[in-house]
Amino acid sequence: MSEAVTGAVSRIITQVAKTKNRYRVGEQMPLGSIGRYRLGVRPPPKLMPAIITPFDESGGLDAQAHRHNVGVLSEQGISGFVIGGSNGEGPYLEPGERAALVAATREVAPEAFVLVGIFAESVRFALELAQEAALAGGDAVLITTPTTLVRHRPDLVERYYRALADASSIPVFLYSVPRVTAYDLAIESAITLADHHNVAGIKDSSGDIDRARALAAAPFVTFVGASAIVNEGIRSGVYGAITASSNYAAPLALVTVESAISGTTTDGQERLTTVSRAVESHGVGAVKYASQRAGLRPGTTRLPLEMPTEQVRALIDTALDAAGL
Repeated sequence: MSEAVTGAVSRIITQVAKTKNRYRVGEQMPLGSIGRYRLGVRPPPKLMPAIITPFDESGGLDAQAHRHNVGVLSEQGISGFVIGGSNGEGPYLEPGERAALVAATREVAPEAFVLVGIFAESVRFALELAQEAALAGGDAVLITTPTTLVRHRPDLVERYYRALADASSIPVFLYSVPRVTAYDLAIESAITLADHHNVAGIKDSSGDIDRARALAAAPFVTFVGASAIVNEGIRSGVYGAITASSNYAAPLALVTVESAISGTTTDGQERLTTVSRAVESHGVGAVKYASQRAGLRPGTTRLPLEMPTEQVRALIDTALDAAGL
């Protein structure tokens, strides 16, 4: 474990104490209320970035760069963060690194909503990571669908989530991200799981507006993950958005969400759709490069991912310029 990770983990107990044990494992979280939604957690913001995870050239976690990034985004109006999602290279995070990222986030933005991504195939390992997130001060966990051995068994996928929701000391958000897993969590399964007292919501990154509308009818919080459907999704009843674009285009994403909520018309969605497609079609490395233009310190990617080539960087620069970013 790197020195940065070790140092951050050693501060976890102090961080928990500073928040008056609000995040102690096993403690009942205060209920939040969002209209018809039942939440075992304080209400999350309408927009959160799937924040990038900065690594140094040796592949180590750069906690100081993460603190900087949280500070920059907070100044731009962001009040919640998804740590270790797919865009945050969550599948490549090692034990202890989620805790380090949560602790670093709390140092800079102590009141921010922190949703911690979990990638694990077994309930046993997923629960270990969820406990790490809870001890570090995470508000909730975002748990990706298991896909290796159970993709053909929706009943076992549901069993996975129920077991985690039963055992987790902080609320669970489901995460369906077919571009990464080549698997869509069945709408029927999601709606069934919404009845569990500790399942607070879902992030759906399919980009399918009809699917988003169906999920929005369930009694939990639905976030869309595709920048292209933020406006239409919210106007259709979706709660909010968790996007990669919020790293490099946070002000534009905020305007898009606010216009959807208020029902006003702007060119925000069109600009957000165009720039996000131009950037994100080139992967996580491209998001990191674009984020540098926005003042973040992205570091590099963790192998086998790679940063964009000079040719791709030129394309991204053009797209960001066209979007006024």
